[in-house]
Amino acid sequence: MVSEIAADTEAAISAAATHLSYEARRAAYALDVPAEFRATDIVDDWARDSPDALALMSVDAAGELVDTKTAAELVVDSCAVASGLLKLGIKKGERIFIMLPRVSAWYAAMLGAMRIGAVPMPGPNMLTAKDIGYRIAKGRAVAAITDLAGAAKLDAAPVGEGALRHRIAWRGDATDVPAGWFDFDDLLATADLPESFEPMASTDPLLIYFTSGTVSHPKMVEHAQSYALGHVATARFWHDLGPGDRHWTVSDTGWAKAAWGGLFGQWHERATVVQVALAKPDTDLILGIIARHKITSFCAPPTLYRQLILGDFTPFDLSTLKHCTSAGEPLNPEVIRVWEEKTGLRIYDGYGQTETTVLVANFPGLPIRPGSMGKPVPGYDVDIRDEDGSQIADGVAGAIAVRTDPHPVGLFQGYFEDPDATASRFQNGWYFTGDRGVRDQDGYIWFEGRDDDVITSSAYRIGPFEVESALLEHPAVAEAGVVGRPDPLRTEIVCAFVILTPGHEGSDALTLELQDYVKRTTAPYKYPREIRYVSTLPKTISGKIRRTELRAELIAEIAVDKKEAE
Repeated sequence: MVSEIAADTEAAISAAATHLSYEARRAAYALDVPAEFRATDIVDDWARDSPDALALMSVDAAGELVDTKTAAELVVDSCAVASGLLKLGIKKGERIFIMLPRVSAWYAAMLGAMRIGAVPMPGPNMLTAKDIGYRIAKGRAVAAITDLAGAAKLDAAPVGEGALRHRIAWRGDATDVPAGWFDFDDLLATADLPESFEPMASTDPLLIYFTSGTVSHPKMVEHAQSYALGHVATARFWHDLGPGDRHWTVSDTGWAKAAWGGLFGQWHERATVVQVALAKPDTDLILGIIARHKITSFCAPPTLYRQLILGDFTPFDLSTLKHCTSAGEPLNPEVIRVWEEKTGLRIYDGYGQTETTVLVANFPGLPIRPGSMGKPVPGYDVDIRDEDGSQIADGVAGAIAVRTDPHPVGLFQGYFEDPDATASRFQNGWYFTGDRGVRDQDGYIWFEGRDDDVITSSAYRIGPFEVESALLEHPAVAEAGVVGRPDPLRTEIVCAFVILTPGHEGSDALTLELQDYVKRTTAPYKYPREIRYVSTLPKTISGKIRRTELRAELIAEIAVDKKEAE
């Protein structure tokens, strides 16, 4: 059974919690994690209390409601999958690669594996055969569960002879599964439901996510069963959820964001999760889904918000929408401003990693400072530190770090079978995120960039995000990626790759206009000395700009120019 927040704490953080001060909410929040705990206890408790409660709504690519699940139905489906996996001989601790689209079968597969202590390794549906082969080999997966499109890619993946004992396909509307694959529907239909499953410790492995690999090969982030309770703060404070709410996080099922917005915390708070099988994001479709399905809480990456604010909101009744959040990379102040103009709602930016739950956020009761990530979320002590763990003064950039004594609920224990990578992050009583930020005099934290992203120009250290944000405030700019270009005089110069909004074209005049605009908006030394107009930006599968690729492009050009000069 889930160990709830302690009774006195629960009383302090009730429906009226949004009216408490930030300090009071931090002081009142505490999680009592029992020694024996299974992540699926969250939905089991809900099903026991309210079996007919609407837990899941599945919406197709056209915006039509195609499936619903009550809390009790989620329990039955996941128990059936768990029983079926046991019949196949899959044991506690063994890893299962799961790559399914946004359908209810993903929940049955994930929760079913978790019930028996098998460790899901979710994968985004856009993975290539090479990506799949890497993950299966690296994680030594004994089974894979995917759809027919994924089955074709997996059959072409270099997984090695005998790497998978079981291949399980969800066929959707198709009649048959490929040769050599077990039918997921048969797994659901033929399983005998046991009365109980093997007990689970809160420290037992729960799932493994692969990092997005912005600067290196993806690493395996292993979370314990207690990670599910870590997301109570995600749903309660950041998403501001309660009973009866309907929450939609726009995310592929393979990203850690799916756990943030649709797997644990929302159900703990008794809110309905809405999953939508979006294809290419369409502004009218998204706004129509919010209106039609009465979404109350919406979370999307900054890239999508930048697209949405360009649309016409007038045809849509968004009156049920009461709370909006964003994460993935920092949200630019201009986007926040325009979204509020069109909806009357602020966007509450949040910050965290695959390795964590939400760490820093803006949430109700805390005044928003546009451009800031907010303040540390209850349950975490997040600060700006140097490499020795010493505190850095207000207004000075340093490493964003999380205190690890005591170890926060929701922070991973380490990278799977990679002690060197783990040791590089856990030092001197702190977990170093690999990101840089600034803390202001009131405790708000401002994102500067990844350690490898910071630009050094004429002895100045420049965070690319601030320059990107300034560019995005200009009406001609839809997206921007900023990196340092090697320069013999200044070490690096600021170089911006810019996607223009419809109706604008790149020109020398526009370049001068954008440069002057950045000079006025930020410090003059931060302006981009070079601006390149592009149609696309390289991104990770989770939508983050791959600045490493932009830098590599510049370095390659320099090498070619040097060779030609010789």
